[in-house]
Amino acid sequence: MTKPAHFVVVGGGTAGWIAAFIIQDSVRRKGIAARISVVESSKIPTVGVGEATTAAFRVLLKQFGIDEFEFFRKTDASFKLGIRHQDWRRKGHTYYGPIDDPHQVVQPPPGAPSDYLNVYAVAAGRAVQEMHMFQPLLEQKKAPYARKADGSLIPLGPFHHAFHFDQVLVGKFFASKSKGVEIVDATVAGVERDGETGDITALVLDDNSRLHGDFFIDATGFRKQIIGKELAAPWKSYAHELPVNRAMPFWLDVKPGLELPNYTLAWAQSAGWMWQIPTRTRFGCGYVYSDEFSTPEQAKQEVERVLGREIDVRGDIGFQIGRLENAWISNCLAVGLSSSFLEPLESTSIHGTIVQMMLFAQHYLKAPAEMTDKDRSDYNGRVGRQVDDFRTFVNTHYVTERDDTPFWREVQANRIHPEARHRLARWQQEMPRADHFAGYLGGLPHIETQLYYPVLNGLGLLDQAVARREMERDPKLRRFAQETFESLVREYRAAAAQALGHAEFLQLVQEMG
Repeated sequence: MTKPAHFVVVGGGTAGWIAAFIIQDSVRRKGIAARISVVESSKIPTVGVGEATTAAFRVLLKQFGIDEFEFFRKTDASFKLGIRHQDWRRKGHTYYGPIDDPHQVVQPPPGAPSDYLNVYAVAAGRAVQEMHMFQPLLEQKKAPYARKADGSLIPLGPFHHAFHFDQVLVGKFFASKSKGVEIVDATVAGVERDGETGDITALVLDDNSRLHGDFFIDATGFRKQIIGKELAAPWKSYAHELPVNRAMPFWLDVKPGLELPNYTLAWAQSAGWMWQIPTRTRFGCGYVYSDEFSTPEQAKQEVERVLGREIDVRGDIGFQIGRLENAWISNCLAVGLSSSFLEPLESTSIHGTIVQMMLFAQHYLKAPAEMTDKDRSDYNGRVGRQVDDFRTFVNTHYVTERDDTPFWREVQANRIHPEARHRLARWQQEMPRADHFAGYLGGLPHIETQLYYPVLNGLGLLDQAVARREMERDPKLRRFAQETFESLVREYRAAAAQALGHAEFLQLVQEMG
């Protein structure tokens, strides 16, 4: 009888448990004889600072049949329907980035470009956000649910929302849902490797015992304990184009009686930006800044001046912005912060973990002895391109009108990546299209126009004259787009009038438990 392959995830937390769940599901579906272990130590403290996701997280919950309301109850989660960008374009200017996609429910006429509604909005001088169902919900801090006469809760539309949560609670939640996953309470002191192939054969644990395995997932976060320390994986830095390199996390209490935001607040400051992520019971906050332009003491003073109150700082964390040149080396694959890290402006970390593990599971997961160099090369190329796209998207947020501090002047003058400049130059000649983005993730979601348009529109980076020329080529399409746009605005404003308040929804879900 064939011995089951042993997949070992090093590091629990959100990334580690997502990896374990996806591998577990995939080996079962593919009929691969395997067992799975997660190595995490109860001795290592974890600090929750508030985490935001993309809609991919909700897709993951549905794939595993996890009840969403239970998830809300057990993780203190709240809705994330988008991002509120404050003071980015210029001080005093705010725009939203709703994460739903109106094109999902309105198919373009034959021959029309897939983004025709976005083009129409820009041509008409309207904010593209207006036709999003989530936009009026964001403005009114409401949930995408209504309450029927019988008291039951019903979703207002087909769009996937995202979540805010305390990632410590989410790791524990996934651990509680594990089936057939062995938990090894230990820390890793080192590894043993095959002298010929270089493959890892076993982990050396803190009690000097060995945990033998066939394939290893490094989910040890910034430590990169396996793929970095033991396998010396080369690193590709984004420090030049993404110059923020420190984070100062802190918590703020939710004030009773005030409506809870359903957005991540990204608030531009003098040397970076501040986040506020509302969970049900408190705000996970932090200042992401560049130590070229601010000291920790100055950063704390700035936050306290802006907020008008003292804060209890939970640390000041330095980090490397960038990615591994290869996230899969030998029989070790890195996920989460072990693989890459970008400032958390667009919730790319957990999204990347989900997409990368689904990509691995769908296209490359098999008995470890059957995995090839071609598999590794192909996977690394796709994942590297994904993170490079994340970099370019985040970097584009810094193309603003701000020149009021040395940080902003330096970023504008010297830190915009050539790929971001190339795309923006192209989009001064033609409007962004879905086919401007290569599909390299096997049908899995990647950065494309759905996310770019609200940001480009909010920052004033789209040319109304270009959009008008494109719409004038087809008067019939222009009329159809106008009618569709106005219809969506009316429909979604009416839906928002029926929506529950965010805090009210969360309280009802708690009572249902």
